[in-house]
Amino acid sequence: MHREHLGWRTGRAIVLTLFLAFAIFPLYWIIITSLKGQKEIFSLPIQYWPEQVTLLNYLEIFQISHFQVYIWNSFLVSLVASAMVVFIAMLGGYVLARFSFKGKRQVMFGFLVTQMIPMFIGMAPLYMMMSKMHILNSLFSLMLIYTVMLIPFCTIIMSGFFQRIPNALEEAAMMDGCSRLSALFRVIVPIMLPGIAATFIFAFVQCWNELIMAVLFIDEESVKTIPVAMNAFIKKYDIEWGAMSAATVLSVIPTMLLFAFCQKYLVEGLTQGAVKG
Repeated sequence: MHREHLGWRTGRAIVLTLFLAFAIFPLYWIIITSLKGQKEIFSLPIQYWPEQVTLLNYLEIFQISHFQVYIWNSFLVSLVASAMVVFIAMLGGYVLARFSFKGKRQVMFGFLVTQMIPMFIGMAPLYMMMSKMHILNSLFSLMLIYTVMLIPFCTIIMSGFFQRIPNALEEAAMMDGCSRLSALFRVIVPIMLPGIAATFIFAFVQCWNELIMAVLFIDEESVKTIPVAMNAFIKKYDIEWGAMSAATVLSVIPTMLLFAFCQKYLVEGLTQGAVKG
C-alpha cells in the first residue's frame, strides 16, 4: 500500500514537472533569444544558452524605437480602460444580480451573443465613426473601444460575484439609513474586492495584449502601444527576432508584476466566483 502511494506521488510529480517545463520553456527561449546576437540566433546546431550574452537588442528597442513611450501608452490605455470597465460592469452586474425586470434573460443573452460576433464585422463602421469624431490616432479612441468591447463579459462576471453575496447585508445597511447606492459602495464593494481585482486583471491583460484594433486606429509613432510597436519588427522578408524577443520580455514584466501584487485578491476572487458562499 505504501509503495503504491509512493508510486502515485512520484508519477504525479513527474507529470507536473513535465507540464511545468512545457509552460516555462517558451518564456525561457524568448529570454535567451533576447540575449543573443543576430548570427547566433540563426546558428546551427541550436544553442540553448547564448555563447556571448549581449544587451544590444534591449538597447536597440530603446534607442531606435523609443520603447519606453510604447510602454507608457499601453499602461495608460490599459489602466484607464480597465478602471472604466470595472466601474461600469460593477453597476451593471449589481442591477442584473439584485433586480428582477422584464427582459433580464434577454439582456444576459445579448451580452453573451456579443462575445460570439467576430470583431472584424465592426471594424469598418468603427473606423468611420471614429474618423467622423476626429479621434483617430489617439489613445482615447483605444480606451473607448476597449471599454465597449469588455463591458458585456465583465458585467456577467461581476453579476456572478454579486449573486454570491447575501441580500441581508444591504438590507441591514439600508435599515441603518444608507441609500441603496451608499450600501453598495460602503458594504458590498469592500466584500467584493477580490472579485473586482480578478475582473480588473482580466480587463487589463486583454487591453495590454490587444493588437487588431490598435493597428487599425493607430499609425502615429507617438501614440503606438506595445503590440503595434512589436508588429513593426515583422518585415516583408525578415523578422527581427532579437529585438522582438527583447520587446516581448519587457512587455511581460508589467503584467507579471500586476499578478504578483494582486495574487492574493486574484485567487480569492476566482475562488469566490467558482464556489457558492
